Amino acid sequence: MAKEIERKFLVVDDSWRAAVKTATALRQAYIASSDDRSVRIRTRDDTSARLTIKIGKSALVRDEFEYDIPMADAREMMQLALGNIIEKVRYTVDVAGFLWEIDVFEGPYRGLVIAEVELASEADRPTIPKWVGREVTGDRRYSNQGLANERLKPELVHALPN
Repeated sequence: MAKEIERKFLVVDDSWRAAVKTATALRQAYIASSDDRSVRIRTRDDTSARLTIKIGKSALVRDEFEYDIPMADAREMMQLALGNIIEKVRYTVDVAGFLWEIDVFEGPYRGLVIAEVELASEADRPTIPKWVGREVTGDRRYSNQGLANERLKPELVHALPN
């Protein structure tokens, strides 16, 4: 069983763009969701798809299981999604030995930019880049599951203080 250990932050400026290593268009939808677990479908560049199951209430650490699935299955399951389908471009940036993922949201959440850093252990202390703002780890308003399922109004998401 894999563990997902990650911290999440708001992004305060675009200076990270100069160091981008990769960019991937993502679409994701939730077909099951509760407080302590979720089942998500995610497509990457409309060429590959994964089913992800996450279990756990901790904001920092959860059990995570991922499986490749056929694109045709992903497209069909997305039609059965709960709430909104999340659309975003995920950029990656290396900072002092840690891979940061910067999600630039599209669609109803256009303008929202969130950075995540995955950790090998809870004890890891990554360097926090200057383009990173307030930490939102555990703030459900900024979780993909929350954005997809709670049908938040974009103006509420963007109005939250940085």
